[in-house]
Amino acid sequence: MKSFLEIVEEIKSIVSSEFSSKKIFDKDIADVLGISQMNFATMKKRNKVPFGELMDFCATRSISINWMLYGQSPESLVEATNKFYMVKYFSDVNASAGGGADEQYEEIQELELPEKFVFMLGGESEMKSIEAINVSGDSMEPTFSYNDIVFINRAKTDLQRGGIFTIRTEAGLFIKRVQKRIDGKIDIISDNQVYSTQTLEPNEIEVIGRVVSRFGDVD
Repeated sequence: MKSFLEIVEEIKSIVSSEFSSKKIFDKDIADVLGISQMNFATMKKRNKVPFGELMDFCATRSISINWMLYGQSPESLVEATNKFYMVKYFSDVNASAGGGADEQYEEIQELELPEKFVFMLGGESEMKSIEAINVSGDSMEPTFSYNDIVFINRAKTDLQRGGIFTIRTEAGLFIKRVQKRIDGKIDIISDNQVYSTQTLEPNEIEVIGRVVSRFGDVD
């Protein structure tokens, strides 16, 4: 996959006609993608591709996302069309990796995933249970960062072995590392050590599903 800087250069080339002869700066690309300059600078430093905003950019300009990310022409993908799978993407839903996040189910899109990535999600048999949402906040860094798209398997809600889950509490929707204690209570753990661990009763938590990937493996 292309690096963050390579993708930015492609975008500069695409929008150059919109800026006449004016030099295009990073802040201009941040505006084009609808990202704050602070978040753009953080993504650039960490080589974190803003997948959601990039897909919106490509969709509004009829550009192949595969070409943008991998340099693949649409023609090269024709034979592989049947090897792509669709999952529901709740683009208005932000599960917080910090404070609580409200749910909005107004916008449901579909993400097209290549066969190789489907294997990382557990295989074709699991696809009926997979949904994608966004991440906000910083309490799960470095595992997750703001604007990551994460994939949730709604069929996997057993907390016995622990792991990273999307959960709902009275405070909102969260992505947290969850661990069941011997006394039956549930520890809600943030990977960012700045945040303290919370302990809740099982009846105070609704488990939405296990987080299985984010365009990459989940520890």
